[in-house]
Amino acid sequence: MTTSDLTARAAWSVLTEPGDAAAGALTTTLGHTRALEALTNGTIGSALAAADVDPATARESLKRWQARLHAGALDANLAAVDRAGVTLLDPTEVPGLTDLGIHAPHVLYVRGNAQALTNPGPKLTTTGARAATPYGEDIAARFVTALQPHGITVLAGGAYGVDAAAHRAALAAGLPTVAFVAGGVDRVYPAGHAHLFSRIAEDGAVVSEVAPGGTPTKWRFLQRNRLLAAAADAVVIVEAGSRSGSLNTAGHAKALGRPLGAVPGPVTSASSEGCHRLLREFGATPITCPSHIADLLGVGVPA
Repeated sequence: MTTSDLTARAAWSVLTEPGDAAAGALTTTLGHTRALEALTNGTIGSALAAADVDPATARESLKRWQARLHAGALDANLAAVDRAGVTLLDPTEVPGLTDLGIHAPHVLYVRGNAQALTNPGPKLTTTGARAATPYGEDIAARFVTALQPHGITVLAGGAYGVDAAAHRAALAAGLPTVAFVAGGVDRVYPAGHAHLFSRIAEDGAVVSEVAPGGTPTKWRFLQRNRLLAAAADAVVIVEAGSRSGSLNTAGHAKALGRPLGAVPGPVTSASSEGCHRLLREFGATPITCPSHIADLLGVGVPA
């Protein structure tokens, strides 16, 4: 099989789940096109060995990939991309994503303006609780709005609560904003954010490593969080309970060496227990005003 690298990248996004380390090692060693050729011409065993994938992992990985390997599925993916007006983007064009190494995405599916991801300006991931309190939503909106003079790009997960407040504040301030989603960019999740995603895509982007039509699953949400951390110059958790998924994003930020901030809340609020844990145990910077975020981003004090 001969194909362009971008098309081969799209094929690997269909064959694998996000974060597949064996596929990452293989494609890093051979490149996506040669790795796909190896999978289809019977030389995949030696290719996996060359990528230092241990035999047991190689066998299990090959079973998973071959179960999805049929031309109809790969062709259907490219047809869905065309129908939805989605852009395929090489993740190496996005600053920070290569820091994920073998866990980097194979390709990004972009609904909207891909330049929102590739522009060199400062990028801030602002995320937190879905069941946010008015305090959390207000702080997210206030801080994003105050950073408008610096022309930052606001990254979040498109969820209810803190994410939505950050996206909406960016839109109101004329800042580009990017929603990283866990399913296909042609599937609106949550359904109540259909209008919000449409607005985001007008000047910013809705982005996923999962092919169009893909279902957002628990695993995909957790893997999506590594993209939110890696693509950002700093990560700020505005409000989070003790079991909030945003703590997973914070963990990725810490592992990647991204500046991490957390907004303290009332000590009586269960909705801020996660933020307080980040301050105690993760060495997060306390964020109590927009200038603290500006310092994390290295852009100085907002006007």
